[in-house]
Amino acid sequence: MRFEFSVRSDRRIQMIPIDSLIQEAIQKSGASNGICHVFVPHTTAAVTINENADPSVVQDILTETSKIVPASGHYAHLEGNSDAHIKASLFGSSEMVPFENGRLRLGTWQSVFFCEFDGPRHRKVWVTVLPAG
Repeated sequence: MRFEFSVRSDRRIQMIPIDSLIQEAIQKSGASNGICHVFVPHTTAAVTINENADPSVVQDILTETSKIVPASGHYAHLEGNSDAHIKASLFGSSEMVPFENGRLRLGTWQSVFFCEFDGPRHRKVWVTVLPAG
């Protein structure tokens, strides 16, 4: 079963936890155990799993990623968002997340984040729930 939900960013770069939206898709599917495929159908956004207990971790990720791939540079792409394309490729457009007894199986400190690199925007996230056989 495939589900689609919207995410709205309010800054140019931002990491937004989407665990609750993925959890909602699992519940709607009625599946107890399996895997969720989380996919972001955008070339300047991504999805990743990382710590959500200390907000400074997310800030460090965004700060250091922007040092590695700065917003302005000698980019050939004329739209002015080459850094967003590069960051999205580095992070990736999908994650696989297991669930058990109808609940996401993430580590104690983990969350699934939608990563915005060219906001603010309205974006889509697709979740495919794959029940265990």
